[in-house]
Amino acid sequence: MQNSKSSLAALTLGAIGIVYGDIGTSVLYALKVLFNTGHVPLTPANVYGVLSMVFWTITVIVSLKYVTLILRADNNGEGGLVAMLALASRAVADRPELRRWLLAVGIFGTAIFYGDGVITPAISVLSALEGIELVSPVMKPYVQPAALVILFLLFYVQKNGTSGIGRYFGPICALWFIVLAALGIPHIWSHPEVLGAVSPHHALRFMFQNPGTTFVLLGALILCVTGAEALYADMGHFGKKPIRFAWFGLVMPSLLLNYFGQGALLLENPAALENPFYLMAPSYLLLPLVILATAATVIASQALLSAAFSVTKQVIQLGYLPRMAIHHTSVRETGQVYVPVVNWTLFGAIVVAVVLFRDSTSLSAAYGIAITIDMLITTVLTFFVIRYAWRLPLALCVGATGLFFVIDVLFFSSNVLKIIDGGWFPVLIGMLMFTVMMTWKQGREILNAKLRTDAIDLNSFLEAVFVTPPTRVEGTAVFMTAEPGAVPNAMLHNLKHNKVLHDHNLFVTVRNHEVPWIPLDKRVEITSLGHDCWQVILNYGFKNNYDIPRALERMRDRGCEIEPMTTSYFLSRDVVVPTIGAGMAPWREKLFAQMHYNASAAADFLNLPSNSVVELGSKVEI
Repeated sequence: MQNSKSSLAALTLGAIGIVYGDIGTSVLYALKVLFNTGHVPLTPANVYGVLSMVFWTITVIVSLKYVTLILRADNNGEGGLVAMLALASRAVADRPELRRWLLAVGIFGTAIFYGDGVITPAISVLSALEGIELVSPVMKPYVQPAALVILFLLFYVQKNGTSGIGRYFGPICALWFIVLAALGIPHIWSHPEVLGAVSPHHALRFMFQNPGTTFVLLGALILCVTGAEALYADMGHFGKKPIRFAWFGLVMPSLLLNYFGQGALLLENPAALENPFYLMAPSYLLLPLVILATAATVIASQALLSAAFSVTKQVIQLGYLPRMAIHHTSVRETGQVYVPVVNWTLFGAIVVAVVLFRDSTSLSAAYGIAITIDMLITTVLTFFVIRYAWRLPLALCVGATGLFFVIDVLFFSSNVLKIIDGGWFPVLIGMLMFTVMMTWKQGREILNAKLRTDAIDLNSFLEAVFVTPPTRVEGTAVFMTAEPGAVPNAMLHNLKHNKVLHDHNLFVTVRNHEVPWIPLDKRVEITSLGHDCWQVILNYGFKNNYDIPRALERMRDRGCEIEPMTTSYFLSRDVVVPTIGAGMAPWREKLFAQMHYNASAAADFLNLPSNSVVELGSKVEI
């Protein structure tokens, strides 16, 4: 019992550091942006109205939608948009047209996530460092360069992983939330009447008196719940109970105390609108607070970066991105990976964002639209999960998701107004990623269809070969092939040029499934083809790590030893040649051909020993 309690405490502390970093740093800029839009005069009635909207936005979107509803829709214990997409697509597998549209919508949500991955680190670190301007105004010109330096160091250290310093994330963020509460309480104590903003009548009065302004403000109001999707995305790492404990026990109370403290400060001193978060603190604590805020924003950015690497790996295994070099940065935590291409592409986009928008207030115009799109897509997918996977009554499903759908649409519609001011930036990133993902998926389908058309039946081929068998050489040949039952091009090249066949021959196909995990006892399917040849199918979930040699250890039961010194892995690396005709648009075929050519060697991605790999290929027209 004691171990269970201590494990829950450790997981809760870990969730505070990883799950809530983003939403925990929104206090740095959310209220300031809400009043700096120019649409809301700073009057006591408006302060009450805005605080009430902040309170109910956090309550409805985070506490009710994510904590109460979305956390229930797990995919074998895993969360996140990819897990939800896999769950929803399986639920409507008997409706192919609907499934196709759901997959497109879900993949677009995954693509737009990369836009959020650019804006979040930029606005978080900038908003933290802007506090230094209050310590010394002469430091203002150095805020942007300092932010770029900190962000560069953050991205530079990714290759080493975070297992060494990750243990401090939870305690630092727990301290951050305690400080948030401590900053707000004295100001609430001075103006306890500000707690009256909890009553929804203040929000309703503001909305009815200012309907147009309220709609515009929704684009800024969403900033107070940025990072809410992390509650669901990180469910597999921590579990539902620690995430809920952390939210209701520390995070939500601390955020609300801080927001209400900022509101009380604005009631007392409207000039504090310059930076209400930092001006809550005594002047002698400003510098330590800036340091702590910077640490918290770096941790929030790290959590988002780790999520970007993890999502990329999952999307690759679902077949929507080409293979990339993926490095595992921890021997204990299999989920800790580093993807160099994603890392430095994101950093380049972040540099553009920081230079282009310059400060957190300007960046807030670009922030929000990617988040609202993901929230809207999550709600839509949730409906299909609870309706078709859980088979709940239609009325209950509409009731459970309908309110959230309307709220998400309102927030999204308001954020559309910010497209010209900066919302175009994350949308552009999302559209580019979506184009790449769908081009790769469709291109692979066209290429595989072409290969199937030209393929030679494996069983018939082996029967013909063994009529007059070639010379057998010692060892095991592993032929990696996309389609079971077809002769791999690599085998044809090997027989043509080397005129030998190994003692043991495995024809291995890797199959990815729309589930997070597939256990080892269901990993391998083996079919004997005779003459010491086997067809092997390896099954992986989108969160499993590939390890082909380990999976093939099951072949020992068939008398086939997979020894590093005597095993060769043959890969077909075909060159795609775009042609005019049926298929994709010419520019997409050229894009696919280039991606296929640049895709990382399967040896890296499949965790094959590089000194045992032979790559052979041919030209394929599509």
